[in-house]
Amino acid sequence: MKIFPHANNFILLILIATVFSACGYKPSSKFSRDVVGENISTSVVISAQDPENTVIIKDAVDSAIISVFHASLTNRENSETHLNLSIGNPSYTPVQYDSDGFVVGYRMSITLNITKYHEGLSKNYSASGTYDFAVVPNAVVTEQERFDAIKYSAAKAIRSFIAQVSAEGARAKSKE
Repeated sequence: MKIFPHANNFILLILIATVFSACGYKPSSKFSRDVVGENISTSVVISAQDPENTVIIKDAVDSAIISVFHASLTNRENSETHLNLSIGNPSYTPVQYDSDGFVVGYRMSITLNITKYHEGLSKNYSASGTYDFAVVPNAVVTEQERFDAIKYSAAKAIRSFIAQVSAEGARAKSKE
């Protein structure tokens, strides 16, 4: 004998309604896309002191735009948003020493200054990134280690910028 013969149907109906209504979650890329749009162009100011790093940073920025913003790269004339990036001087800081006092680990720190041009307005951002890497004791940092460190720290700085833009988009959405 069932006390509530339609209880299973009622529970199933509640479960389906809950699934379809969900919590309203939106990924951060949605908020950032609201701020920067679908079509983005980029340019990087070439550093006279370190021109090789400019190419690395440009590649890191472009891949982040595609993978995180889920936006299309385009030329400046066809873009909704243009990002102009310049790199501060990369710095190495010793972070680990061996028992003889030789440096065996460095931290690469990089700061990107980003100006976003969107809908006739410009806004400046500053984003920093770090990357720790090991070296052989009493050895010189190779060019490949240096390029990799700059690439990875620039990628972290780009993620920091994306977090700033996503937060800006979320704040704007909550004011609506």
